[in-house]
Amino acid sequence: MLSRIFCLLFLPVCCLIQNAALVEIHAAESELRAGAAAVDITPPIGVSLDGVISKNGPATGIHDRIFARAIVLDEGQTRIAICVNDLCMVERRYFDRAKEIVFEKTGLPVNRILMTSTHTHAAPRVPYGRAGKMDDVYYDTLVQQIAQAIIQAQENLQPARVGFGSFDAGKYAACRRFLAEKGSVSLNPFGVAGERIKSVAGRSKQIIQPAADIDPQCSILSIQHADGTPLAILGNMSIHYCGGYQKGQISADYFGAYARHLSKKIAQSKTHPPFVGILSNGTSGNVGAVKKQDRSKYAAFEWIEESGKQFAAQTLKVIEQIDHKNNLKLAMREQELELGIRRPDAVRLAWAREILENPKQKTVHPWSKIYANEAVELNKYPATESIKIQAIRIGELGIVGLPCEVFTETGLAIKAQSPFAATFSMELANGSSGYLPTPEQHALGGYETWPARSSYLEIDAETKIRQTALDLLRKLHD
Repeated sequence: MLSRIFCLLFLPVCCLIQNAALVEIHAAESELRAGAAAVDITPPIGVSLDGVISKNGPATGIHDRIFARAIVLDEGQTRIAICVNDLCMVERRYFDRAKEIVFEKTGLPVNRILMTSTHTHAAPRVPYGRAGKMDDVYYDTLVQQIAQAIIQAQENLQPARVGFGSFDAGKYAACRRFLAEKGSVSLNPFGVAGERIKSVAGRSKQIIQPAADIDPQCSILSIQHADGTPLAILGNMSIHYCGGYQKGQISADYFGAYARHLSKKIAQSKTHPPFVGILSNGTSGNVGAVKKQDRSKYAAFEWIEESGKQFAAQTLKVIEQIDHKNNLKLAMREQELELGIRRPDAVRLAWAREILENPKQKTVHPWSKIYANEAVELNKYPATESIKIQAIRIGELGIVGLPCEVFTETGLAIKAQSPFAATFSMELANGSSGYLPTPEQHALGGYETWPARSSYLEIDAETKIRQTALDLLRKLHD
C-alpha cells in the first residue's frame, strides 16, 4: 500500500522534471546560430568580363580579388542562407545549380537559399559575356565555389545574436535618368520619337529634373557571436556601382572595398572563424555611380577604395547603437511568377535584319546596330519566363529578393508598404531578368526600357513583382 502511495506521489514529480528538461532542450534548440564564409571566385586572366552591350572584353589583370560571401542563420526550426557574389549578374540556371549542390551536400532546401550579385562592372556577367570554352570552364568552377561559400558558412555555425539599423547615405546617390522637355529627346535606336528621358550622362538645357527619387537608406544587418564579437555584417545600398576602373582589370568595386575596410577595422578573434563583411545591391536600376564628395581627381580605383572606406566607417557607428538579440523568428517564402517577354514583332524584326544586312548604312541612332542585333537575339527567347521572388524574415527585419535591375520606386514602395519594422530589397537575386522599369517609366522611354537582352520583361512586370513581394512579406509577418 505504501509503495503505491509513493508511486502516486513520485510520478508527478518525475513528469515535472521531464517536462522541464524538454523545455530546456527546446530553448537550447531555438537559440540563434549563425555562420559566415567568403570563397574566392576570381577568374583566370582571359575570362570574359561584363556583357554583350558594353563589351569590356577579357580580363587582363586583377586589381582586387572577387568573392562569394555567405551567411547562414538557424534558430532551431528554420535555417536560411544568403550568398552575395562579386559578379555583374548571373543567369538563374547557374544559381539553381549551385543551390542543388548545397542541398545535396548539406540538406539545406533550395527554397531557403537566396543568391545574388553585386553588379560590379569589373567582373564576369554570367553567361552574357561568354566568348568561348574558357568562360564555360570558369562558369562550372564558379557554380561549385558559390555553393562552397554556403557550405562553409554552415560549417561555421555558432551561437549568435543579430540586430539591424541604417544610416542616411543619400549624398552618395543620384537618379541617372533625367526628365526632359517634350520634343527635346532625339529618336531612339528604333527610329521612334516622343521619349522624355536622357539617361546616364544626359546633359541638356531641356532637362527639367531627375525622373525619380533615390533611396537614401543604407540598411545594416549586424551579426555577432554570443560573446559580442562581430561575426558578419550585411549592408544594402541602392547605388548602381562606383566605377572608375582600368579596362580589363578585375575588381569587386566599392562592394569589395566596403568588406575590406570593415575587416581592417574589426579585430579578428583567434577563437572564432574570420569575420565576413558584405555589401549587397538594393534597388539601383535607375541610379548612377557613387557620387564623389569633393572635386578631387581620383586615379583608377581610388574613389572605389575611398567610398568603401566611408561606408564602412558609417556602418560601424550604426552598429554601436544596435540592440542585438538571439531569440527571434526566422522564416522564408518564395514564389514563382510567369511573365511575358517583349519579343520583337514582324516589323521590328524586319527592321533589324535590314540594318544588320547593310552594316555601312547611316542609322538614326549610334546604337541602332546594337539594338538590331538585340532584336534578333530576343526573337530566340520563349514567349514567357518564370522568375523567382523571395522574402525572408529575421525577427522584425524583412528582406526581399528580386531577380532584376530594379528601379528605386519599387524598393521605396516595398519599404513603405511592408509590415516589418525595417525592410530592404536585393536586386539581381536568383537570376538576372533585365531592367525592371515601372509602367510609368516605360512610358517615358530611355535605354533601360528599350527591348533587348538587358530589358525584356513585359511592361506590367514591375507591378506584378512588387505585389508578389509585398504579399510574401505579409504572409511572413502574419
